[in-house]
Amino acid sequence: MSYESPIREPLVTGGRTASDVTAEICRPLENKPSKLWWLGFTLSIVCLTILVYTLVRSSFEGLGLWGINKTVGWAWDITNFVFWVGIGHAGTLISAILLLFRQKWRMSINRSAEAMTIFAVFCAAIFPLFHMGRVWIGPVWALPLPNALGSLWVNFNSPLLWDVFAISTYLSVSLLFWYLGMVPDLATIRDRAATPIRKFVYRFLSMGWDGSTRTWARYEVVSLILAGISTPLVLSVHTIVSMDFATSVIPGWHTTIFPPYFVAGAIFSGFGMVLTLLIIARKVMGYENYITIGHLDAMCRVILLTGSMVGLAYITEFFIAWYSGVQYERYAFLNRMAGPYWWAYWSMMTCNVISPQLFWVKKWRRNPNFIFVMSIIVNIGMWFERFVIIVTSLHRDYLPSSWVMYSPTLIEIGIFVGTFGLFFTCFFLFAKFLPVINMAEVKSILPGKAHSHEAEEVKQPDLVTQ
Repeated sequence: MSYESPIREPLVTGGRTASDVTAEICRPLENKPSKLWWLGFTLSIVCLTILVYTLVRSSFEGLGLWGINKTVGWAWDITNFVFWVGIGHAGTLISAILLLFRQKWRMSINRSAEAMTIFAVFCAAIFPLFHMGRVWIGPVWALPLPNALGSLWVNFNSPLLWDVFAISTYLSVSLLFWYLGMVPDLATIRDRAATPIRKFVYRFLSMGWDGSTRTWARYEVVSLILAGISTPLVLSVHTIVSMDFATSVIPGWHTTIFPPYFVAGAIFSGFGMVLTLLIIARKVMGYENYITIGHLDAMCRVILLTGSMVGLAYITEFFIAWYSGVQYERYAFLNRMAGPYWWAYWSMMTCNVISPQLFWVKKWRRNPNFIFVMSIIVNIGMWFERFVIIVTSLHRDYLPSSWVMYSPTLIEIGIFVGTFGLFFTCFFLFAKFLPVINMAEVKSILPGKAHSHEAEEVKQPDLVTQ
């Protein structure tokens, strides 16, 4: 099955040959880090230090350091958990679903998106683990393990346990998919290694890849199998996250639209983060010939589509709240729009519904500076969406006597800022030691590739990629 690509221009520009691809993508790995790399890496380490400090204090002094209370027990932490899980969805969509649909424009961006998925899941896992309080004990009780104290088991009917299964499965499959896709490129780097240490490390990581026809055939079969496994995970993981809310009876949460709405929102925010990372990478690392304007245009179209779906979900929620005739549901949505957290709601609507519609204009879809700003706005809006869903639904529930306001403490803000430090520290290390772009796949889509190019490649040390 094959579908027409939305990109009607060369996916690799500048008349690159296979040897050019190898040399240019391997250059950041083989050269010393640039000043910009060191600046970004240093800032990330500073934020990571803040994360460690705030988590250590939360562990030793307790969750009283957070702003949560008896009414708003889920707040900043679960907001950020859902935010980071959503960030990770675009990677698997680009890797798996677009692979099954034979979309060649994914080939320059899938490696970075897959890495982003894994790092985002690492960040997401922090919040529910520390929300349990005693992090050295709590995670054990979330696993379906036999209990020495008696027949005490986890509640298999709880969506919170479904989260454990879904996210752990998602992480393991994503890791395997990401690593498998890098094996041919790791073999290329192995053959180009100039020092014994680099050669040993990349030889170990490439797992004896020899580039034979049989090896490539098995590689492609396994890739399709993993893509088939990953595709339902894209839909199921955030569906299960949405069921944390939809299976409750809290006004504003108890709605059947949440699963498709959350999946669309996750892809929306994930592509926003992919654009943020790749626009920086293509400029700093000199990858304009591989991450082209056409790639940015295609991703902007996905953001336009999913942003419109999210906007439709917002309107549907309001309509159902009115149509149901339930006064609690009606008040919950009026409170979101005009209550004390009105600023969060209207920030969400502006960023998620109005701003993506600017991508109807072609010249704006092809302007990297404009796209970069819009990608940040998209993720700000999606964070506000999770905050609005969680906090504004909890702070005023059925009983006016339990109504309270919630505001985060510096410790909570520090944890959130620190997760960005963890995310970008991992990404900077990835960009320095592993190929950001899939060399093997990019070589297969070189414009005007002919036998002369292949003959030129034979002279190169990375024979294994042919």
